[in-house]
Amino acid sequence: MTRHSLFANTLLLAMSLASCLPATSAEPMSRGNATKPDVLYHNYCSVCHGDRGDGNSRAKNSLVPPPKDFTRAPELTRETMITIITHGKPGTAMTGWKTQLNAKEIAALADYIRATFMQVSLDTKLQRGRIVYAQNCMVCHGERGQGAPTAAGLIPARDFTTPQARAELTRDRMLNAVTNGRPNTAMAAFANRLPASDIEAVVDYVRAGLMLPATGGISGTNAHAGRDGQRAAEGMNLPFANGLTGNPIKGEKMYMANCATCHGSKGDGKGPRAYFINPKPRNFIDKNFRLAFNRPAIYTAVHDGRLGAEMPAWSKVLSDQEMTDVSEFVFRRFVQQGKSGK
Repeated sequence: MTRHSLFANTLLLAMSLASCLPATSAEPMSRGNATKPDVLYHNYCSVCHGDRGDGNSRAKNSLVPPPKDFTRAPELTRETMITIITHGKPGTAMTGWKTQLNAKEIAALADYIRATFMQVSLDTKLQRGRIVYAQNCMVCHGERGQGAPTAAGLIPARDFTTPQARAELTRDRMLNAVTNGRPNTAMAAFANRLPASDIEAVVDYVRAGLMLPATGGISGTNAHAGRDGQRAAEGMNLPFANGLTGNPIKGEKMYMANCATCHGSKGDGKGPRAYFINPKPRNFIDKNFRLAFNRPAIYTAVHDGRLGAEMPAWSKVLSDQEMTDVSEFVFRRFVQQGKSGK
């Protein structure tokens, strides 16, 4: 089988890896000596690992294995995390970021994840609080503190994830509510059900694990509300790494000769071979695909391939320039033109 006849399967990784790549700001992450680790996380990590670091993202059902839940990963040392962020993790969709982030930014990113999300998994008291929450609070407040649905006429349980909750709920106020309950609500007193140590543990867990700081919409799973137009001029225009520039004319010839049989000449995933492929070829003109896909994402899909699928890693078969050319064509024809309605 020739290298180009195999290329028909090259882009099947598309959506999975796209979800893990930067989705918004193309501006430098560092200004002078000031690295912004929250921006790093939300621009590079949250689309897969979630705004809360728990792996609860749109990408989780598309990735095998699923993204790491940092709130349940006490085995991850700081050194291990820095190595994985730098070089990636084989057998997963986790790619290395050494070509886009410097050593200082990678270290700051690892420290931010540990301080913001991993404190629950690293602190035995917070682990106890998670158990107490699951046994006593989750039924009303929801698995992630967002408030579970209530019957008509009942006052909804507090949503701990809102900015209002973060502003209003001091630790003392929460301890009092759990201990003594709240009149005229379904919030019962737990003074006779839980020891004081468990009440403190569950309050501290809610504050550390559920009442996370607001991200300001800078990126991540909630990044695109009201920002789709702006987004096209930001992260979707990230360039290829290592100074590569694609030739869409050459890329089109390669795509039509080798990829259209699966993905279709219109990029709709309805090529003549699509019927026989499982998973089905990616539909490049799908709205969700266009919202998540940029040049680095396409190139990574072509370069790395996908385990468990017909998609090979083309880095050993095609040159960097060939992979860049076809990636540029797919980006321009199906992502840019599709978003603009051309």
